[in-house]
Amino acid sequence: MGLHLLLLSLLLCLTPPVLAHAVPMVNDPNGFQSLAWGVALTTRPDLEIAKAGPHVNEYQLRNGQPSYAGIPVESLRFLSVDEQFARVTIQYQGEDRHKQILAYLERQFGSLERVPGQMMRGLNQQYNWRGADTEINVTYHANTERGFIFIDSRTLAPRFNDRITDTAE
Repeated sequence: MGLHLLLLSLLLCLTPPVLAHAVPMVNDPNGFQSLAWGVALTTRPDLEIAKAGPHVNEYQLRNGQPSYAGIPVESLRFLSVDEQFARVTIQYQGEDRHKQILAYLERQFGSLERVPGQMMRGLNQQYNWRGADTEINVTYHANTERGFIFIDSRTLAPRFNDRITDTAE
């Protein structure tokens, strides 16, 4: 019995994880709403600094309840790396909002149906769309009904990792 458990454990360790495949994005926005990737967020009067750093700055809307696609969300943050707009992070709560957001993303950027590796159900769900300039990643935790959206510039977002490495001790 012990040998069977050992072999099963070894087999599970050697089996590569199933990765979520990205849906090819239609209508790549090359930014977020009216902001193109790479612009300086300091020029936007509707944004204020939420967190400042030597290379990475995080901005939020000055006024009003944050929303995405007309759907109220808990937070909406704009991130720049070396003064260039590179990422949007969105947090939301609730299964209904999750369904509304997914429906919007599918209408806007492409259907998730019949894509190998997409996690459509379960406690942790992940959805990805990849365009020439933009990548969108959605993670939803069904047990807490919390969702996270990352909308990234494909060329600028990797610089976040470079900056973390440069400043890590």
